[in-house]
Amino acid sequence: MADGGMNVTKFEFKSHNEPDEVRAPDKTRVEVVRLTGFTLGRLNMEPGWRWSECVKPVVKTDSCQVSHVGYVVSGTLTVRLNDGTQKTLKQGASYTIPPGHDAWVEGNERFVCIEVMSAEQYAKPA
Repeated sequence: MADGGMNVTKFEFKSHNEPDEVRAPDKTRVEVVRLTGFTLGRLNMEPGWRWSECVKPVVKTDSCQVSHVGYVVSGTLTVRLNDGTQKTLKQGASYTIPPGHDAWVEGNERFVCIEVMSAEQYAKPA
């Protein structure tokens, strides 16, 4: 079966507990790990986190303009696209989210996810 042109050429590992880079806007912690050809991020959002309140002031766009592909480790996040489409992501879900959205943590549990596409750009200051 074809793998879409992506090939792993090196055996390596790094821990998100010792990331290559950390970004920490309000109620947010993005732990970035860079492997040869790939960047992964562990995103942690505290209860009360909302993209439009916590990350928007850092990136200076009206809505999140990053594409996301990831997996929910814990917690609950609701995402609303600019067109009004809304979905809630919960533990165990894999997801794709196109650019143009807001999002917020539901409840009193921290939302933690692993991002396999947006980590290099997410929450980077403009």
